Amino acid sequence: MTSRFSLHPQLVADCILVGSLPLSQLLLMNDARYPWFILVPRREDVSEIYQLSEADQQQLWRESAELARHLKHGFHADKINIGALGNLVPQLHLHHIARYRTDPAWPGPVWGHSEPQPYEKHGLGERLAMAGEWFGERLEVF
Repeated sequence: MTSRFSLHPQLVADCILVGSLPLSQLLLMNDARYPWFILVPRREDVSEIYQLSEADQQQLWRESAELARHLKHGFHADKINIGALGNLVPQLHLHHIARYRTDPAWPGPVWGHSEPQPYEKHGLGERLAMAGEWFGERLEVF
């Protein structure tokens, strides 16, 4: 059985593909101001968490909790924001953003606050290497 899963074009445009976890593709938002990763369950035609099977829901929460823990400890964040809005991109995806009281958008949301600052090559390499260390062999790198 061939999966017809594909990422929404806006996610492709805004993010860098990091790799695959057991359920989700791991993306990095291309905005160097925030440590900001996104989990996208590899299931077609899913826009809400309740549409996933119970097993997939549990796996998504495991992946989300692990990612949040790595962001909190790896970046010494004041707060981890997790959100699944989907107002502009209907494909189910969970944002995970390390936030600081000193960041440009604090305490408000990062969405629409200001223009993103794309990663430079060195910073991008560091973020990708960090994600690889966090998940080890469970992360299939693209």
